[in-house]
Amino acid sequence: MKNYWDKAIYFDEYIKIGKSRLENPANQQEAEFKHYYELGLQRIDRTLKKYTPNEEQLAELVSKNFDGKIMIISEVWCGDASATVPALVKFFEGKNEVKIFLRDSDKSLINQYLTNGTESIPKVLVLDKDYNVKNSWGPRPKFGHGLLLKYKADPENYTKDMFYNDLQVYYAKNRGKDAIQEILDLL
Repeated sequence: MKNYWDKAIYFDEYIKIGKSRLENPANQQEAEFKHYYELGLQRIDRTLKKYTPNEEQLAELVSKNFDGKIMIISEVWCGDASATVPALVKFFEGKNEVKIFLRDSDKSLINQYLTNGTESIPKVLVLDKDYNVKNSWGPRPKFGHGLLLKYKADPENYTKDMFYNDLQVYYAKNRGKDAIQEILDLL
């Protein structure tokens, strides 16, 4: 896991890479995902402007004496990641080191943490100080997962567009609070 950590990047580099891929796609996938990079960067910016760490959650983090690190497997174009990653980075800022491993740069890491057989992101790995994986979380909070199950159960009456809309409204209102609480519960 230390090797993956060493290849991971900090949040500001993650944003720079996302902007670079938006402006100068290096391959066909990046060109096809241009709209998603644009949306992802807009949502990240909104989260950064609106997110304020919850005082009770900060106190809970302190009480847990967590001395490990947080590694997030992610990509800027991902809608779930754009709502969650910036809140996590800001929450742990100055307390625990957070790095991001780009999923598409090396699939060997995400393939160890598949969600129902898929490479869904973000995937948060809670590492101890020796880089052992203590726990993992992702790709979305329980409420978002519930919306996904609702869509899968009845896609004719609860369409994909309805699911995506409800999920983004939830993310905009919740501002990472549920994701952070669920991760705190794993520390």
